[in-house]
Amino acid sequence: MEKKLKSVFLILLGAFLVAFGTYFFLAPNEIAAGGISGAAIIINSIFPKIPIGILMMAMEIVLFTIGVIVIGPIFGGKTIFCSFSISGMMLILEELFPKIRPVSNDILVQLIFGILVCGLGMGIVFNQGASTGGTDIIGKIINKYFKISIGKSVLVPDIVVTIAAASIFGIDKGMYAVLGVLINSTIIDNVIKSFNTYKHVAIISNEAEGIKSYIVEKLKRSATIYYAKGAYKNHEKEVITTVLSRKEFLKLKDYIKIVDDKAFITVNEINEVLGEGFQNII
Repeated sequence: MEKKLKSVFLILLGAFLVAFGTYFFLAPNEIAAGGISGAAIIINSIFPKIPIGILMMAMEIVLFTIGVIVIGPIFGGKTIFCSFSISGMMLILEELFPKIRPVSNDILVQLIFGILVCGLGMGIVFNQGASTGGTDIIGKIINKYFKISIGKSVLVPDIVVTIAAASIFGIDKGMYAVLGVLINSTIIDNVIKSFNTYKHVAIISNEAEGIKSYIVEKLKRSATIYYAKGAYKNHEKEVITTVLSRKEFLKLKDYIKIVDDKAFITVNEINEVLGEGFQNII
């Protein structure tokens, strides 16, 4: 239950960041940097009386159906929740801050800030097994079947939107949109990578039993034991290896510092762990 609530919170956080970045930085400057929000900005510029939030809701229905059929109901359900959250937040922002104007005269700075905020939000959402809806569903499908990183997969439909942006808003804003799409792709991949980075730890210590107990009982992780012989004294010792999150590793390091500050520890950073206790093998 706690894990599900955490996932819901993270999806809502990601949705808020996407809505915030779009409404305050991208939309006022007519920067359609891909995605369903970019398409909504384009249509809103042609039909300004139709709110961006309403446009986003309307365009997502067909893509929701495709996402549920192709990727599955869990992904579809999370995506529906996320995308309608974004649309709802956009409507709320439009009510609270009507007729928003660019915060500065520098479009490039606003583009960078908007994409940074939106990319962070999208990365959080994708990491929870959902998407922000719209063209991101197409990106997720590409990611599933062609095994391309999600950031690069999202590029494909987003480039189509940026081409449309160039034809509507002019080549200058079209170029800004292309730049935004490229930055967004990189940010999404890096955010997901940071969430899924783990530490592969190997420990040699005179307090091996206590360390093993701490890993299993306190950190709720497993460990593998190897036996190795040192070249200097020719003594055989246990080598404890385990895979931990960054937070778990810091706790383990603090514990080892207390029980055996002369322990020998090697640490390698790994970007993906599959199996029990981690991500499912797909």
